[in-house]
Amino acid sequence: MDTKLFARIGAVVFVAIAITMTAIEMSRPPRPAREEPTAVADTSAKADPLLIELRRCQSLGQAGASDANCLRAWAENRRRFLAPGAPPAARIADGMSAQEN
Repeated sequence: MDTKLFARIGAVVFVAIAITMTAIEMSRPPRPAREEPTAVADTSAKADPLLIELRRCQSLGQAGASDANCLRAWAENRRRFLAPGAPPAARIADGMSAQEN
């Protein structure tokens, strides 16, 4: 037999299987949507103050771009990310208490 004939038969079989599988999948009833898990923020005393501040800034939305504490938190986050060997600093917590006074 000719190889072109085998290729054509293989293509027809492939298309037939694809159509059959599509018809089977479309005949199934739809599944109910899963509920999204709720995010719970850890605001305990053990949590990183930088993480708490970053989450607060995230909740502010666009207003966070003009908030001084958010700008300082993002700068500290960049510093930690770009210098992973550096010890973590508590500048955010110290800076926030200094501004509140």
